[in-house]
Amino acid sequence: MGSAAPRARLLFTAFAVSLSGLLFGFDTAVIAGVTGALRAQFGLSPAALGVTVSSALLGTMVGAAVAGVYGDRRGARAGLRLAAALYLVSGLGCALAWDWGALILFRVMAGVAIGASSVLAPVYLAEVAPPARRGAIVGSFQISIVTGILLAYASNAAVGALLADAAAAWRWKLGLTALPAALFQLLLVAVPDSPRWLMLRGRRDEAAAAALLLHGDPAVDVPPAPPARAASLASLWREAPRPMMLAIVLGALNQLTGINAILYYLNDIFAAAGFRQISADLQSIAVGAANLVFTLVGMALIDRLGRRPLLLAGGAAMAVLLLAATAVMLGLLPRALMLAVLVGFIAAFATSQGAVIWVYLSEIFPAHARAAGQALGAGTIWLFDALVAAIFPVAAAASPAAPFLFFAACMAAQCVLVFRWFPETRAASLEQIERQMRGAPEPAR
Repeated sequence: MGSAAPRARLLFTAFAVSLSGLLFGFDTAVIAGVTGALRAQFGLSPAALGVTVSSALLGTMVGAAVAGVYGDRRGARAGLRLAAALYLVSGLGCALAWDWGALILFRVMAGVAIGASSVLAPVYLAEVAPPARRGAIVGSFQISIVTGILLAYASNAAVGALLADAAAAWRWKLGLTALPAALFQLLLVAVPDSPRWLMLRGRRDEAAAAALLLHGDPAVDVPPAPPARAASLASLWREAPRPMMLAIVLGALNQLTGINAILYYLNDIFAAAGFRQISADLQSIAVGAANLVFTLVGMALIDRLGRRPLLLAGGAAMAVLLLAATAVMLGLLPRALMLAVLVGFIAAFATSQGAVIWVYLSEIFPAHARAAGQALGAGTIWLFDALVAAIFPVAAAASPAAPFLFFAACMAAQCVLVFRWFPETRAASLEQIERQMRGAPEPAR
């Protein structure tokens, strides 16, 4: 980037697009602060409450699947504008929900927006980022996610403190997401289409104008390509089997860390470890703050150390800490260590898998199928999220230590798989990574 103006425009664009991550995190976490009020408001049974909490998850899988095809055909920016509208409508709809069915409908709508964001924002950010800064720029999406989670915890605590009427408080807690959604929609007006996507669609003049705006240089580092086409899973497997396998393995391991199961059932875990008096709000804020701080650490390291070292070191650290949690649950270590162990686990996750996942998925697929590939990785994450969240309480009821031992074994497996199969992508252009994934030699210079 040759001047301050394009640099500022690129930073603004990255900020605007990554704001979808804040909405992602906020909408995912805010439900934790309203479960009791919803149970009372709508007379929900435990099963119905479970449906309410997980309803957004159905939407995430739909959103991720649809966004891949839509993003490859219409561009990530167009898809994000639709997601912004869904975030806004769902926030207002949840606040005004007239019955339980309406609430479920609007939570599913929020899930569609979350799933679409998890595909389209990393793809867009990867395509506009300079190779040397791609990890940090794509990683801004993850920073926004954990910021949104912390914001949801903090806003839940603030609304709960300000409003004594629980029937009104839950509506405000869910409805506040409409404010950042409106800002997101407004900022996207000034965001251009990705120069790489425009070039692949044969829109060369528009691609040059977008590249000049974002980088101060009209050149677009994408070779001439045949007309872009939507990538099906079958065609993706024929053209890019290695990226597909890496995306599936990394997406599954992201949830087999146990991160979301631990966050969803944090209070139950502490109760099983023997704690009785813990403030749910303060505990959640502390966990959210640790998640944010160590995500920032991961972002500072990802372009310096690379993706593989973070995944290897984080996997080893999580394995050790999960074994420590197993020992606490078995009574082999003092229960007072549980808080420190779980905060350490969250720190290890945020610095490794949390920092790397969206960056790596956005890098490894060929240009014409990047959104579809990202959808595959994101869909794998959401599928395993649902499976782990459903199985965890059953397994923990049978043996509180068993889930932690299983997650520790998965992290040991991650270290082996990353060491043997995962290539490093740090500082390489997306075109160089594509050739690397195909096993093609670098062109002569």
